[in-house]
Amino acid sequence: MNDSSWRAPSGPGYWGPSGQGPAHGQGPAHGQGPAYDQGPAHGQGPAYDQGRAPAGPAYERHAVEETRPMPIVPDMPDVPAGGGDQEDRGAARLSGPLFRDETPPQTPREPMPGAAPQPVPTAPSQPQPQPQPQPESQPQKQKKSAGRDLGAAIGVGVGLGAVIIASLFIVKAVFVGVIAVAVVVGLWELTSRLEERKAIKAPLVPLAVGGAAMVVAGYVRGAEGAWVAMALTALAVLVWRMTEPPEGYLKDVTAGVFAAFYVPFLATFVAMMLTADDGAWRVLTFLILTVVSDTGAYAIGWRFGKHKLAPRISPGKTREGLVGAVTFAMVAGVLCMEFLVDDGAWWQGLVLGVLVAASATLGDLGESMIKRDLGIKDMGTLLPGHGGIMDRLDSLLPTAPVVWLLLVLFVGS
Repeated sequence: MNDSSWRAPSGPGYWGPSGQGPAHGQGPAHGQGPAYDQGPAHGQGPAYDQGRAPAGPAYERHAVEETRPMPIVPDMPDVPAGGGDQEDRGAARLSGPLFRDETPPQTPREPMPGAAPQPVPTAPSQPQPQPQPQPESQPQKQKKSAGRDLGAAIGVGVGLGAVIIASLFIVKAVFVGVIAVAVVVGLWELTSRLEERKAIKAPLVPLAVGGAAMVVAGYVRGAEGAWVAMALTALAVLVWRMTEPPEGYLKDVTAGVFAAFYVPFLATFVAMMLTADDGAWRVLTFLILTVVSDTGAYAIGWRFGKHKLAPRISPGKTREGLVGAVTFAMVAGVLCMEFLVDDGAWWQGLVLGVLVAASATLGDLGESMIKRDLGIKDMGTLLPGHGGIMDRLDSLLPTAPVVWLLLVLFVGS
């Protein structure tokens, strides 16, 4: 370390004590007497770094240029070899620009003659982020998805249709058996989901036996037989549940009576349509109108649907789909009343189509409400592409009493 940074020679650029030692120009000149730190003259004693500055104007200029402030180390006092006044040394040590926390100004120094220029240090600058070019992307039109396996759905639908048509026109009693099986499976799906999702244990055994008996009673005894079977089924649910602890009794029997009304009792009206002379054609008209209504709602809603019908219940249904359901059902109603039902009229088909579309939509929304409350998408997985049996009966069940009543009013029983 160069000691000139600690005790610079007197002359221009001297930062020594003020008023505590000989002023500049009043002390002995360089080379004529002892220097500031009272050491031997340059060239006559120890080297420069022992406290003596060499004389000469060139060195004064060079010393001024090389003089720069250095940090003070307070714990190691610097005592020169030649002695000196202790007070002057303390004043010189405390009068520099770096006293305690002062920060010296950063000024560039002139290079020494013949030396390579030193680069001036500069504060590091933060690199500016360069904008990344965004790749040009062509807007792609999103393809609408049906949300189900259409191939499996169509295959299962065709298979069910074949079974229904064959049993309907060959032996009516077989078709009644098909209705009873569908009711029992639907009750099993509904009660299973209620127990899984809500811990509601609706008794399945009295519901299944009473539901099948209800369908047969409706076919044999008509509406009177259906009501009697419904009352007996509800009573059986109440008694059956008494064999278990009373906790949850009310909610279990309430769910059981609801299931008995919702599935087998509404399905009984299909069996009662079958008792007429043209019963098979009436049932076929009921099935065609309901399927066409669902198909029209799906096709038009999927292609043109923009306005939600009931977003909190079924986000997929749109008002455009409802218009499609009504239109398709009215056209199908006119054709069915003209060519399938005895003594039917075209205007009756229009009325039938409007009411079937309304009841089928409400039935679909009703089961969607149940599934949303249970937190499930489908009632079951028995039918690939469709879900469960109840997912196919949702629009058929509430439509059955509507079609039965209208046909009785239009063409008799």
